Amino acid sequence: MLRRVRTTAVAVIGAAALAVASIAAPAAGAAPLPTTTAVKAAPATFTHPGVLVGKGQLDFVRSKVNAGAQPWKRAYDQMMAHSLASLSRTPKPRAVVECGSYSNPNNGCTDERQDALAAYTLALAWYITQDSRYARKSIEIMDAWSAVIKDHTNTNAPLQTGWAGSSWPRAAEIIRYTYTGWSAAGVSRFSTMLRDVYLPKVINGSNSNGNWELTMMEAALGISVFLEDRAAYDKAVSKFRGRVPAFIYISADGALPKAPPGSGIDTRAEIVGYWQGQSTFVDGLTQETCRDFVHTGYGLSAISHFAETTRIQGQDLYPEISERLRHALGLQSKYQLGAAVPSSLCKGDLTLGLGPVTEVGFNALGNRMGIAMTNTQKLTEQQRPAGTNVLFVAWETLTHAGNPG
Repeated sequence: MLRRVRTTAVAVIGAAALAVASIAAPAAGAAPLPTTTAVKAAPATFTHPGVLVGKGQLDFVRSKVNAGAQPWKRAYDQMMAHSLASLSRTPKPRAVVECGSYSNPNNGCTDERQDALAAYTLALAWYITQDSRYARKSIEIMDAWSAVIKDHTNTNAPLQTGWAGSSWPRAAEIIRYTYTGWSAAGVSRFSTMLRDVYLPKVINGSNSNGNWELTMMEAALGISVFLEDRAAYDKAVSKFRGRVPAFIYISADGALPKAPPGSGIDTRAEIVGYWQGQSTFVDGLTQETCRDFVHTGYGLSAISHFAETTRIQGQDLYPEISERLRHALGLQSKYQLGAAVPSSLCKGDLTLGLGPVTEVGFNALGNRMGIAMTNTQKLTEQQRPAGTNVLFVAWETLTHAGNPG
């Protein structure tokens, strides 16, 4: 029996932490698990700029925009017309950002996320245009927050810290390493902010839904690169490598999905409960597919962002996660495009709204690695230019469409 598909707008994640299951061993007769890449330590020398976008990628984007090539020129025009790129923006920092479940209360939550995204947007605008006004405005926003912010509180604090903490180092890397006007004092104070306010909130992860920890690890990794903190970098990579198999199922896992390491829960009932009540597992199903595609998209985006940064840093994790990521992007794209939903999948009832999250993963797997991704390619091209979810995703057609890196 087929049931209708519901669509929802982007919602901010709730804070309720769920129990997690221990890693399930492959069932008898199951295909072997994909070969993983060798565990590598953080780079002895970090690459800068090196969070989500590197110097070569930025040069590629600038050349395409200057040539008026598509889809980059449309994506650039979209970005520059957005309020996040405004030179008249006034930052709204506060000492304590308080974010409850679904950002209720919302005491600085939206302001912080959007100011962090604005700093990144303005940094991109600076690099593409070479107009120093954009660099100075990005610095103004970063300096304003680093002078004030002390803490994040209430139930959504870890996720809020992860969202904003993913955007800040992207902006800071571009400005610090491609513009000479950020003062040493400003850089130092911003570094202290990341080290003392953001990193402690995200580095130890979370036992809540997968998109929480994946976003937190994205933030931890970006911060580690900016701070050149090798210990934090290694810890973020370790947690990421445990969480990705717990977020995306592939048949090589066996009869049951994996779950975050160290939880101690291993019964089928517990695992099914953690996977939103889904008891039939197919390649590319995520731990939050049956919740909704919005939160699933957050997790897939964070996975792509994390792997993109490690690749820039010389530790390419895409080969290790490619089988999971390609299936997950493909499955979600298929139904986002309108395919009929079987009753075996989330009782035939999906809540769509994947968001602008496929560009980075598709470019890495489909373009660079040559993996056929028909549904993902179709959705990605259909949604161009990909805009922003005003949380931690922004302008990825501009930065990653066809970008060889």
